[in-house]
Amino acid sequence: MKVLVCEAPGELSYAEKDLPVLNKEEALIQIKRVGICGTDLHAYEGTQPYFTYPRTLGHELAGEIVDANGADGFQKGDNVTIIPYFNCGKCIACRGDKPNCCVSMQVCGVHVDGGMVEYLKVPHYALVGDRKLSLEQLALVEPLAIGAHGIRRANVQPGEYVLVIGAGPIGLGVMEFARIAGGNVIALDINQSRLDFCKERLNVTHTINALEADVVAELNRITNSDMPTVVIDCTGSLKAINNGFNYLAHGGKYVLVGLQKGEIYFSHPEFHKREATLMSSRNATRADFEHVINALKKGLIDPINYITHRVAFDHVKTEFKNWLDPANGVIKAMVEIA
Repeated sequence: MKVLVCEAPGELSYAEKDLPVLNKEEALIQIKRVGICGTDLHAYEGTQPYFTYPRTLGHELAGEIVDANGADGFQKGDNVTIIPYFNCGKCIACRGDKPNCCVSMQVCGVHVDGGMVEYLKVPHYALVGDRKLSLEQLALVEPLAIGAHGIRRANVQPGEYVLVIGAGPIGLGVMEFARIAGGNVIALDINQSRLDFCKERLNVTHTINALEADVVAELNRITNSDMPTVVIDCTGSLKAINNGFNYLAHGGKYVLVGLQKGEIYFSHPEFHKREATLMSSRNATRADFEHVINALKKGLIDPINYITHRVAFDHVKTEFKNWLDPANGVIKAMVEIA
């Protein structure tokens, strides 16, 4: 089978490998769609934590089961996606029903080779399917689940102001599920075209361009001087993350969905006087995947809007670097393999 390998930062190459050999409790999928995530782009740039080279990228996947190998509820020919966070099932996190932050986490396409391949074997427990969803919808379930999990961590309540920093694909998913939870969404970014997308496609009422506005003043105006009770970073930018502490309401929550390699800094007195809560949000759980699938089936979200670029598998190597350029207007690139 054909695979695409990230050999080193900025270096992709195609290779031929043998078809996977299934072990017990593993199924074989013919990959048909791969969504390109910020994780993939950061890996290509060399800025992704937890990453080693060479590595086959890809974890936003959809495909057809070639061999279910006894997977309960699945059969050959089913279209599926996967929960790409392969966990041990035994550690304190797994025992506590938090397999999304397993001590020995192996994320497909990050710690182990991912789905930029023609065929992929996965554990039975990773399979997720719904016959009412298209391949494109299935490939978008995972990034949406990241957003759903972040909102669940924040416990967003109806009527509260939710500031989402970063209007990339993950940020858009966070905004969608903040809206579904009843929150008043505020989008903050430095890319005006993405902010326009939020207004025009997602009906986000409040947008702020951090390069053109006094962010604190705008937040005070929008929230009647209360400031947002929930701030969620989806950028992975150290500067943006550090700035986010300045936007919190007293008693507010700051959730880090974005990830970067460095250390974050904030004023302890300012944080302390707010009695603020700081938390991370890592990956997602099956409950989040099910929440996303239900939202898709009910028509509460239409993530196909996010797909701005489509490319055949054979052209990914030459197109990949272009997706890093903001001038190209990429929100979500979708790879079509079969």
